[in-house]
Amino acid sequence: MLSAALLPQGSVSDEAARYLFADQEVSWSYYKSIADVFLSTAGGSTDYSIIPIENTIDGSVSLHMDWLVHEVQLPIQAEWVFPSLQNLIGRREEFVDEQGELDYAKIKKVLSHPVAMAQCTKLLRTLLPHAETEHISSTVESVATVKANPGQGWAAIGTRAGAALHGLDILQESVTDHNNNFTRFLLIGDRPFTARTSDVHKTTIHITLPEDYPGALHQVLSAFAWRRINLSRIESRPTKRMLGSYYFIIDIEMSMDTVLLPSALEEIRAIGCQVRNMGSYPSFRYES
Repeated sequence: MLSAALLPQGSVSDEAARYLFADQEVSWSYYKSIADVFLSTAGGSTDYSIIPIENTIDGSVSLHMDWLVHEVQLPIQAEWVFPSLQNLIGRREEFVDEQGELDYAKIKKVLSHPVAMAQCTKLLRTLLPHAETEHISSTVESVATVKANPGQGWAAIGTRAGAALHGLDILQESVTDHNNNFTRFLLIGDRPFTARTSDVHKTTIHITLPEDYPGALHQVLSAFAWRRINLSRIESRPTKRMLGSYYFIIDIEMSMDTVLLPSALEEIRAIGCQVRNMGSYPSFRYES
């Protein structure tokens, strides 16, 4: 049986992980902090870590990327894109009027993780401007807090799985500001992922430029350009050594099992760049 570490049960990460491992026997280990997720796999307690790395609305999750670069040496084994659907959750009987319709005026406080809250500003601004908002460590914890405080007029923003886990109602479905709100997840670990196959493969590399080589980034990009290798993402992050010193994470739409990509990386190394292959892996997209 495979084992995987991820953020709390009932979270978007939980829903996304179960989608990737559909029909597979997996032992799930849930943690409150992303550090514990990484360390579980790095220490051998689990086979994989499930890491949310990028969101349509909020962009890259810098903390998680820094862990991949600075703290662990675990390769990427797969990536997949999953919808981040948030819902308004509570006890329906607390918030309905005499006709059985939801009365938003009865909701006094809304609790959720700050990222989820930021993705639902239209709901808060138009239907719940009177309600107090409170940030909680996770969407699942916010649902649990609402469950533990009946009769207070509290509601949570969270996942359908979180509502089911704690036995609460979906007051309003899909309350995120944008219907195209997706999160990109990475599967991290030493064990190759063979549960599913894909026709799409990607490679992620970590590049540190030589400090005394003007135009190095231009040459790096040229090594891909003249070979017609497509780059789907380039992100710069501080090296943490000195102000103004950066490394680059590049996602490449090509597997290492080709002639072109290994030769491009050798050309980049030849100008003095440090290159780390963070993984060459299958890519999946959610299909409902």
